Amino acid sequence: MFAARFVSNRATDSSSSEKVSSVAVEYLRIPAGGDIAIRRPEPQDRREFVALMRDSVDFHYPWVSAPITPELFDQYLASRRLPTEDGFLIIERRSHDIAGVINLNVITRGPFQSAYLGYYAGAKFAGRGYMRQGLHEVVDIAFSDLGLHRLEANIQPDNEPSLALAARSGFSREGFSEAYLKIYGRWRNHERWAILNPRSAP
Repeated sequence: MFAARFVSNRATDSSSSEKVSSVAVEYLRIPAGGDIAIRRPEPQDRREFVALMRDSVDFHYPWVSAPITPELFDQYLASRRLPTEDGFLIIERRSHDIAGVINLNVITRGPFQSAYLGYYAGAKFAGRGYMRQGLHEVVDIAFSDLGLHRLEANIQPDNEPSLALAARSGFSREGFSEAYLKIYGRWRNHERWAILNPRSAP
């Protein structure tokens, strides 16, 4: 569990032009022997993030509606700064490219100490094991660093890759929620999967 700062040449957006500058980014996790690193999203990710999600629209449908415009990215980034939300980028270590996203939503403290978890990969990075590695790290961040007790992931029943990822990552199926979330204009059924912090006292 550590953070490291690196200088990376990343394209940054401005209102009048786009330019490349050296930007220091802080990685929350760099797993030994792994293919990925974990960090939080930053404003300079806008162009790369939006391009990846635009290229992944068909891959994501109908499971998730990711930010595909600069305005939607800015809204997403602002939401991650709220005390009840958090977000993490999965970075391919070889290229330093954004490969996927994992979000913690509706973080609730008090006796609950829980959050909802969502995740999606960029289409071109699917099937490489990056989401499995990234989810392992983010679950540990949620439990070790943030002190949460429970994470819940709601997944559409036909989304077999995401269901398999949750199962491999230690989540257990708790139930079924009919017409749970409205995605792409339709109320969609979801399975409810959860994982508990093994360090939590009974």
